[in-house]
Amino acid sequence: MKKKILNCLRTIRKNVVEYIITNRLFISYVIFALIGTMLVRKFTIGTFFSFKPFITDLGIVLIVGGFGYFIKPKNQFKYYFIWLIIFTLINIISSIYYTFYTSFASFSELVTVGQAETVTGSIFEKLRFVDLMYVFFPIIFYLIHKKLLSSSYYYFIDKIEKGKKMLVTTVLVGALCLAYSFGVATGVDYSRLTKQWNRIYIVERFGILLYQFNDLIQFLTIQTSSLFGYDDALIEFNEYFDAKEKTAENEYTGILQGKNIVFVHMESMQTFLMDLEFNGAEVTPNLNRLASEGMFFSNFYPQVSVGTSSDTEFTLLTGLMPAASGAVFTNYYDREYFTIPKYLSNIGYYTFSMHGNLSSMWNRDRVHPLLGYEGMYFEESYTYTDEDVINLGINDRLFFEQVIPIMENIETTYENYMGTIITLSNHSPFSIGSKYSTLDLTSHYSTVDPLTGEVTEHAVDYLSDSSVGEYIKSVNYSDMALGDFLNYINESDAFDNTVFVFYGDHDAKLSRSEINFLYNLNPETGEVYEEGDPNYVEYDYYAHELNKNTPLIIWTKDPELRSTFSGEVDYITGMYNVAATILNMYGLYNKYTMGADIFSVKDDNLVVYPNGNVLTNKVYYNNSTGEYKVLNNETLEEDYISNISATAEKILDISNSIIVYDLLDSVEMSEE
Repeated sequence: MKKKILNCLRTIRKNVVEYIITNRLFISYVIFALIGTMLVRKFTIGTFFSFKPFITDLGIVLIVGGFGYFIKPKNQFKYYFIWLIIFTLINIISSIYYTFYTSFASFSELVTVGQAETVTGSIFEKLRFVDLMYVFFPIIFYLIHKKLLSSSYYYFIDKIEKGKKMLVTTVLVGALCLAYSFGVATGVDYSRLTKQWNRIYIVERFGILLYQFNDLIQFLTIQTSSLFGYDDALIEFNEYFDAKEKTAENEYTGILQGKNIVFVHMESMQTFLMDLEFNGAEVTPNLNRLASEGMFFSNFYPQVSVGTSSDTEFTLLTGLMPAASGAVFTNYYDREYFTIPKYLSNIGYYTFSMHGNLSSMWNRDRVHPLLGYEGMYFEESYTYTDEDVINLGINDRLFFEQVIPIMENIETTYENYMGTIITLSNHSPFSIGSKYSTLDLTSHYSTVDPLTGEVTEHAVDYLSDSSVGEYIKSVNYSDMALGDFLNYINESDAFDNTVFVFYGDHDAKLSRSEINFLYNLNPETGEVYEEGDPNYVEYDYYAHELNKNTPLIIWTKDPELRSTFSGEVDYITGMYNVAATILNMYGLYNKYTMGADIFSVKDDNLVVYPNGNVLTNKVYYNNSTGEYKVLNNETLEEDYISNISATAEKILDISNSIIVYDLLDSVEMSEE
């Protein structure tokens, strides 16, 4: 018996050695492909080895590689090399994209590649060595090929290789790997893979390769979406909105009738900056003044996806969520949407938008007219030189200076108007805007000589050259420009009948470690305090997510409304609540929104994020992990999490169906 076992082991060993010797090129391809996928998981979501995504990646790599046996050995290198290049590009793009957006790239975003020319500085600023190290794998693979080429390897293999047998065996093993991966998948796994909106979850569960192949299928599906699935989507759409009850009127219903309204879109402005002071100077003194004079929503959260600023514009005006794949402004702009500009235009308002950048940026020259804007005042409407440019266009201070006379002329010409002003200077890379700030970020500390007792004062600035420091100073410059704008408004004889809505469009996209440098900076060493240090401030995942709120302030110099729009509103509010809230103030109602009037739902509101996360006044729920953080020591009902998760999924599904299938084209835009 012992002898049989030994003989069996020898046979296995012989077969393994023989397989390795005769399949060196294929094995190299498999190893490099798998290491690349493991490293991209490590440097994005933080997991180097996880069995399920590894098995899935292995299955795909084997199936793809198995077809290489169709080719004669001397030509197999070209096949494997091409696939390694494809895998390498997937890894590089995924790594860079995750660094920038904390998500994974989609084929549909190739449509938006033209927007990259205006954010190239941001990309290079955040680029890391690990984002590009994947290029070494095809290079090493090529060197292995050259070594094999110089030997008699290919000649030898050409004589003995049984291509068809190897193909069938390899593809079968790959298929078994995929069968296992899908066989142990749960209903939630399948649902998220199908819907594709929770990208991190899919990569964690199925690996980067299946995510990208699945995304390609989803992208191709988008191109034919009007042909497939429309009927089912329409049924769910009708059921959802037939069951929806009209939001009750409240104390703000109709309060803005006859009033003008101007939205001021504040680029990358976050609320936590309003609480910061350095050496006695506030980071945002003018924003703080606005908050004290107007109605300040302190728990306001944007709901953006890959379209960032354009997603905010869309969600604010429509009350819908961003698209599950791609960006509405580039992929689905030619649909029917019910928007604030359209509702106000229907009652005689002149509508306009202003932006100091090219009108083609984010396709706005096409999208804004379709959203209901009549007038567009973009780059060509202003006078400036190259020296006046900060980041993407005319600097905010000069922009506001030239905006005022245009707005005064609009007020003279039209009885009522609604407009949107989009700022630019606080766009990333923040290193550019930060140069225009005089804010002193120096830290001061003292040391005592243990022998003499002499006290020495020290001043050092570690913050200014850090990512978060540059962001703080860039915001400070934008706040100065905002102060100019407020002064112009107050000094002008116009705007007495106008309400301004100031809002931060999205967070700065800084990582948790970058923000943590602010909260845990050791001024003596320039390093961060470690956990356990008495000065350490805990800044975990949930603290970082909750810190992404942005200001929302309703302000006016209208004396009749000044007392009404005042004080702090601490309801948890999402960007998709704005449309319903503002329209109610005009006595108008859009049934087809996903967000409700915040003054009607109040503490019962929930903010749904495009990745399925949910925020309420009780909890922050992480849809990717299924974990959550209870807020304010609230007590949760047994089915609370499952209920809000199901509600979030329904909101995402219905909203995306409206966008993809153009469902609003079949209904009438009612005002009641």
